[in-house]
This record gives sequence, structure tokens and C-alpha cells, in this order.
Amino acid sequence: MTLAPVPHRPLWQRVGWTAAGAASLALGVLGIFLPMLPTTPFVLLAAFCFSRGSDRVEAWLLAHPRFGPMVSDWRARRAIPMRAKQLAWVMMALGSSWSWWVMPSPWRWLPPLICLIVATWMWRLPTAEPR
Repeated sequence: MTLAPVPHRPLWQRVGWTAAGAASLALGVLGIFLPMLPTTPFVLLAAFCFSRGSDRVEAWLLAHPRFGPMVSDWRARRAIPMRAKQLAWVMMALGSSWSWWVMPSPWRWLPPLICLIVATWMWRLPTAEPR
């Protein structure tokens, strides 16, 4: 039994997905330089969007020397490199500490709680082999 081919998306949908992927990739690149902005989730989101918007841009992202292996590991095994996990944990700890310091009393617990949930989820994910 063969699967039916995936229907071609209309132009307006492909443009929308590609634009969302470009915005996500731009935020991921900014996350390299800004400590509170995570790179990995935005690059994975960009790959998701590009897979629906542009085969050419998706192929470029998968062939990229820095981002390609991360996306391939995620798609194959839902794995994140240990370096990305460690950096995410450190940044979440710093961000939670800062938010605890500056937020008003009834809301202080919210960012650390969210970061703890995300860190626990990330801990349970497989670790990608170093390349």
C-alpha cells in the first residue's frame, strides 16, 4: 500500500510558513548573543516552519554546519546536545534569580517554577552525541 502524495500548499500558506521560519531563525540567532533568549527552541521551530513553507530553505538549514546537526538529532531521536542543555540550565537559573529579585512578591515564584518544569523536561530528553 502506498501513501498518497502530500498536496502542495497554496502560495499564501508557504509564504506564511517561510516568514514564520525566518522570524524564528532570526530570534534563534539573536539568542546566541542575548542571554535570556534561547537559541535551540527557535532553530527547531524554524525547521518545523521551513518544512511546511520551503523545501529549499529547509534543506539549507539541515545542511548548515552549526544548526543542521541539532535539527537532525531532534528529528531522529528528540535529542538535545549536552552543551545546549547545560547552557539552557545556567541561563534559566540566572533568569529565574534575576526575576525573583525584580518581580513583585505574589508573582516571584512563577518564573522559577516554569524554569524548573522546563529543566526537568529537558533533563529527561535523550542527549545527542557530540559531533
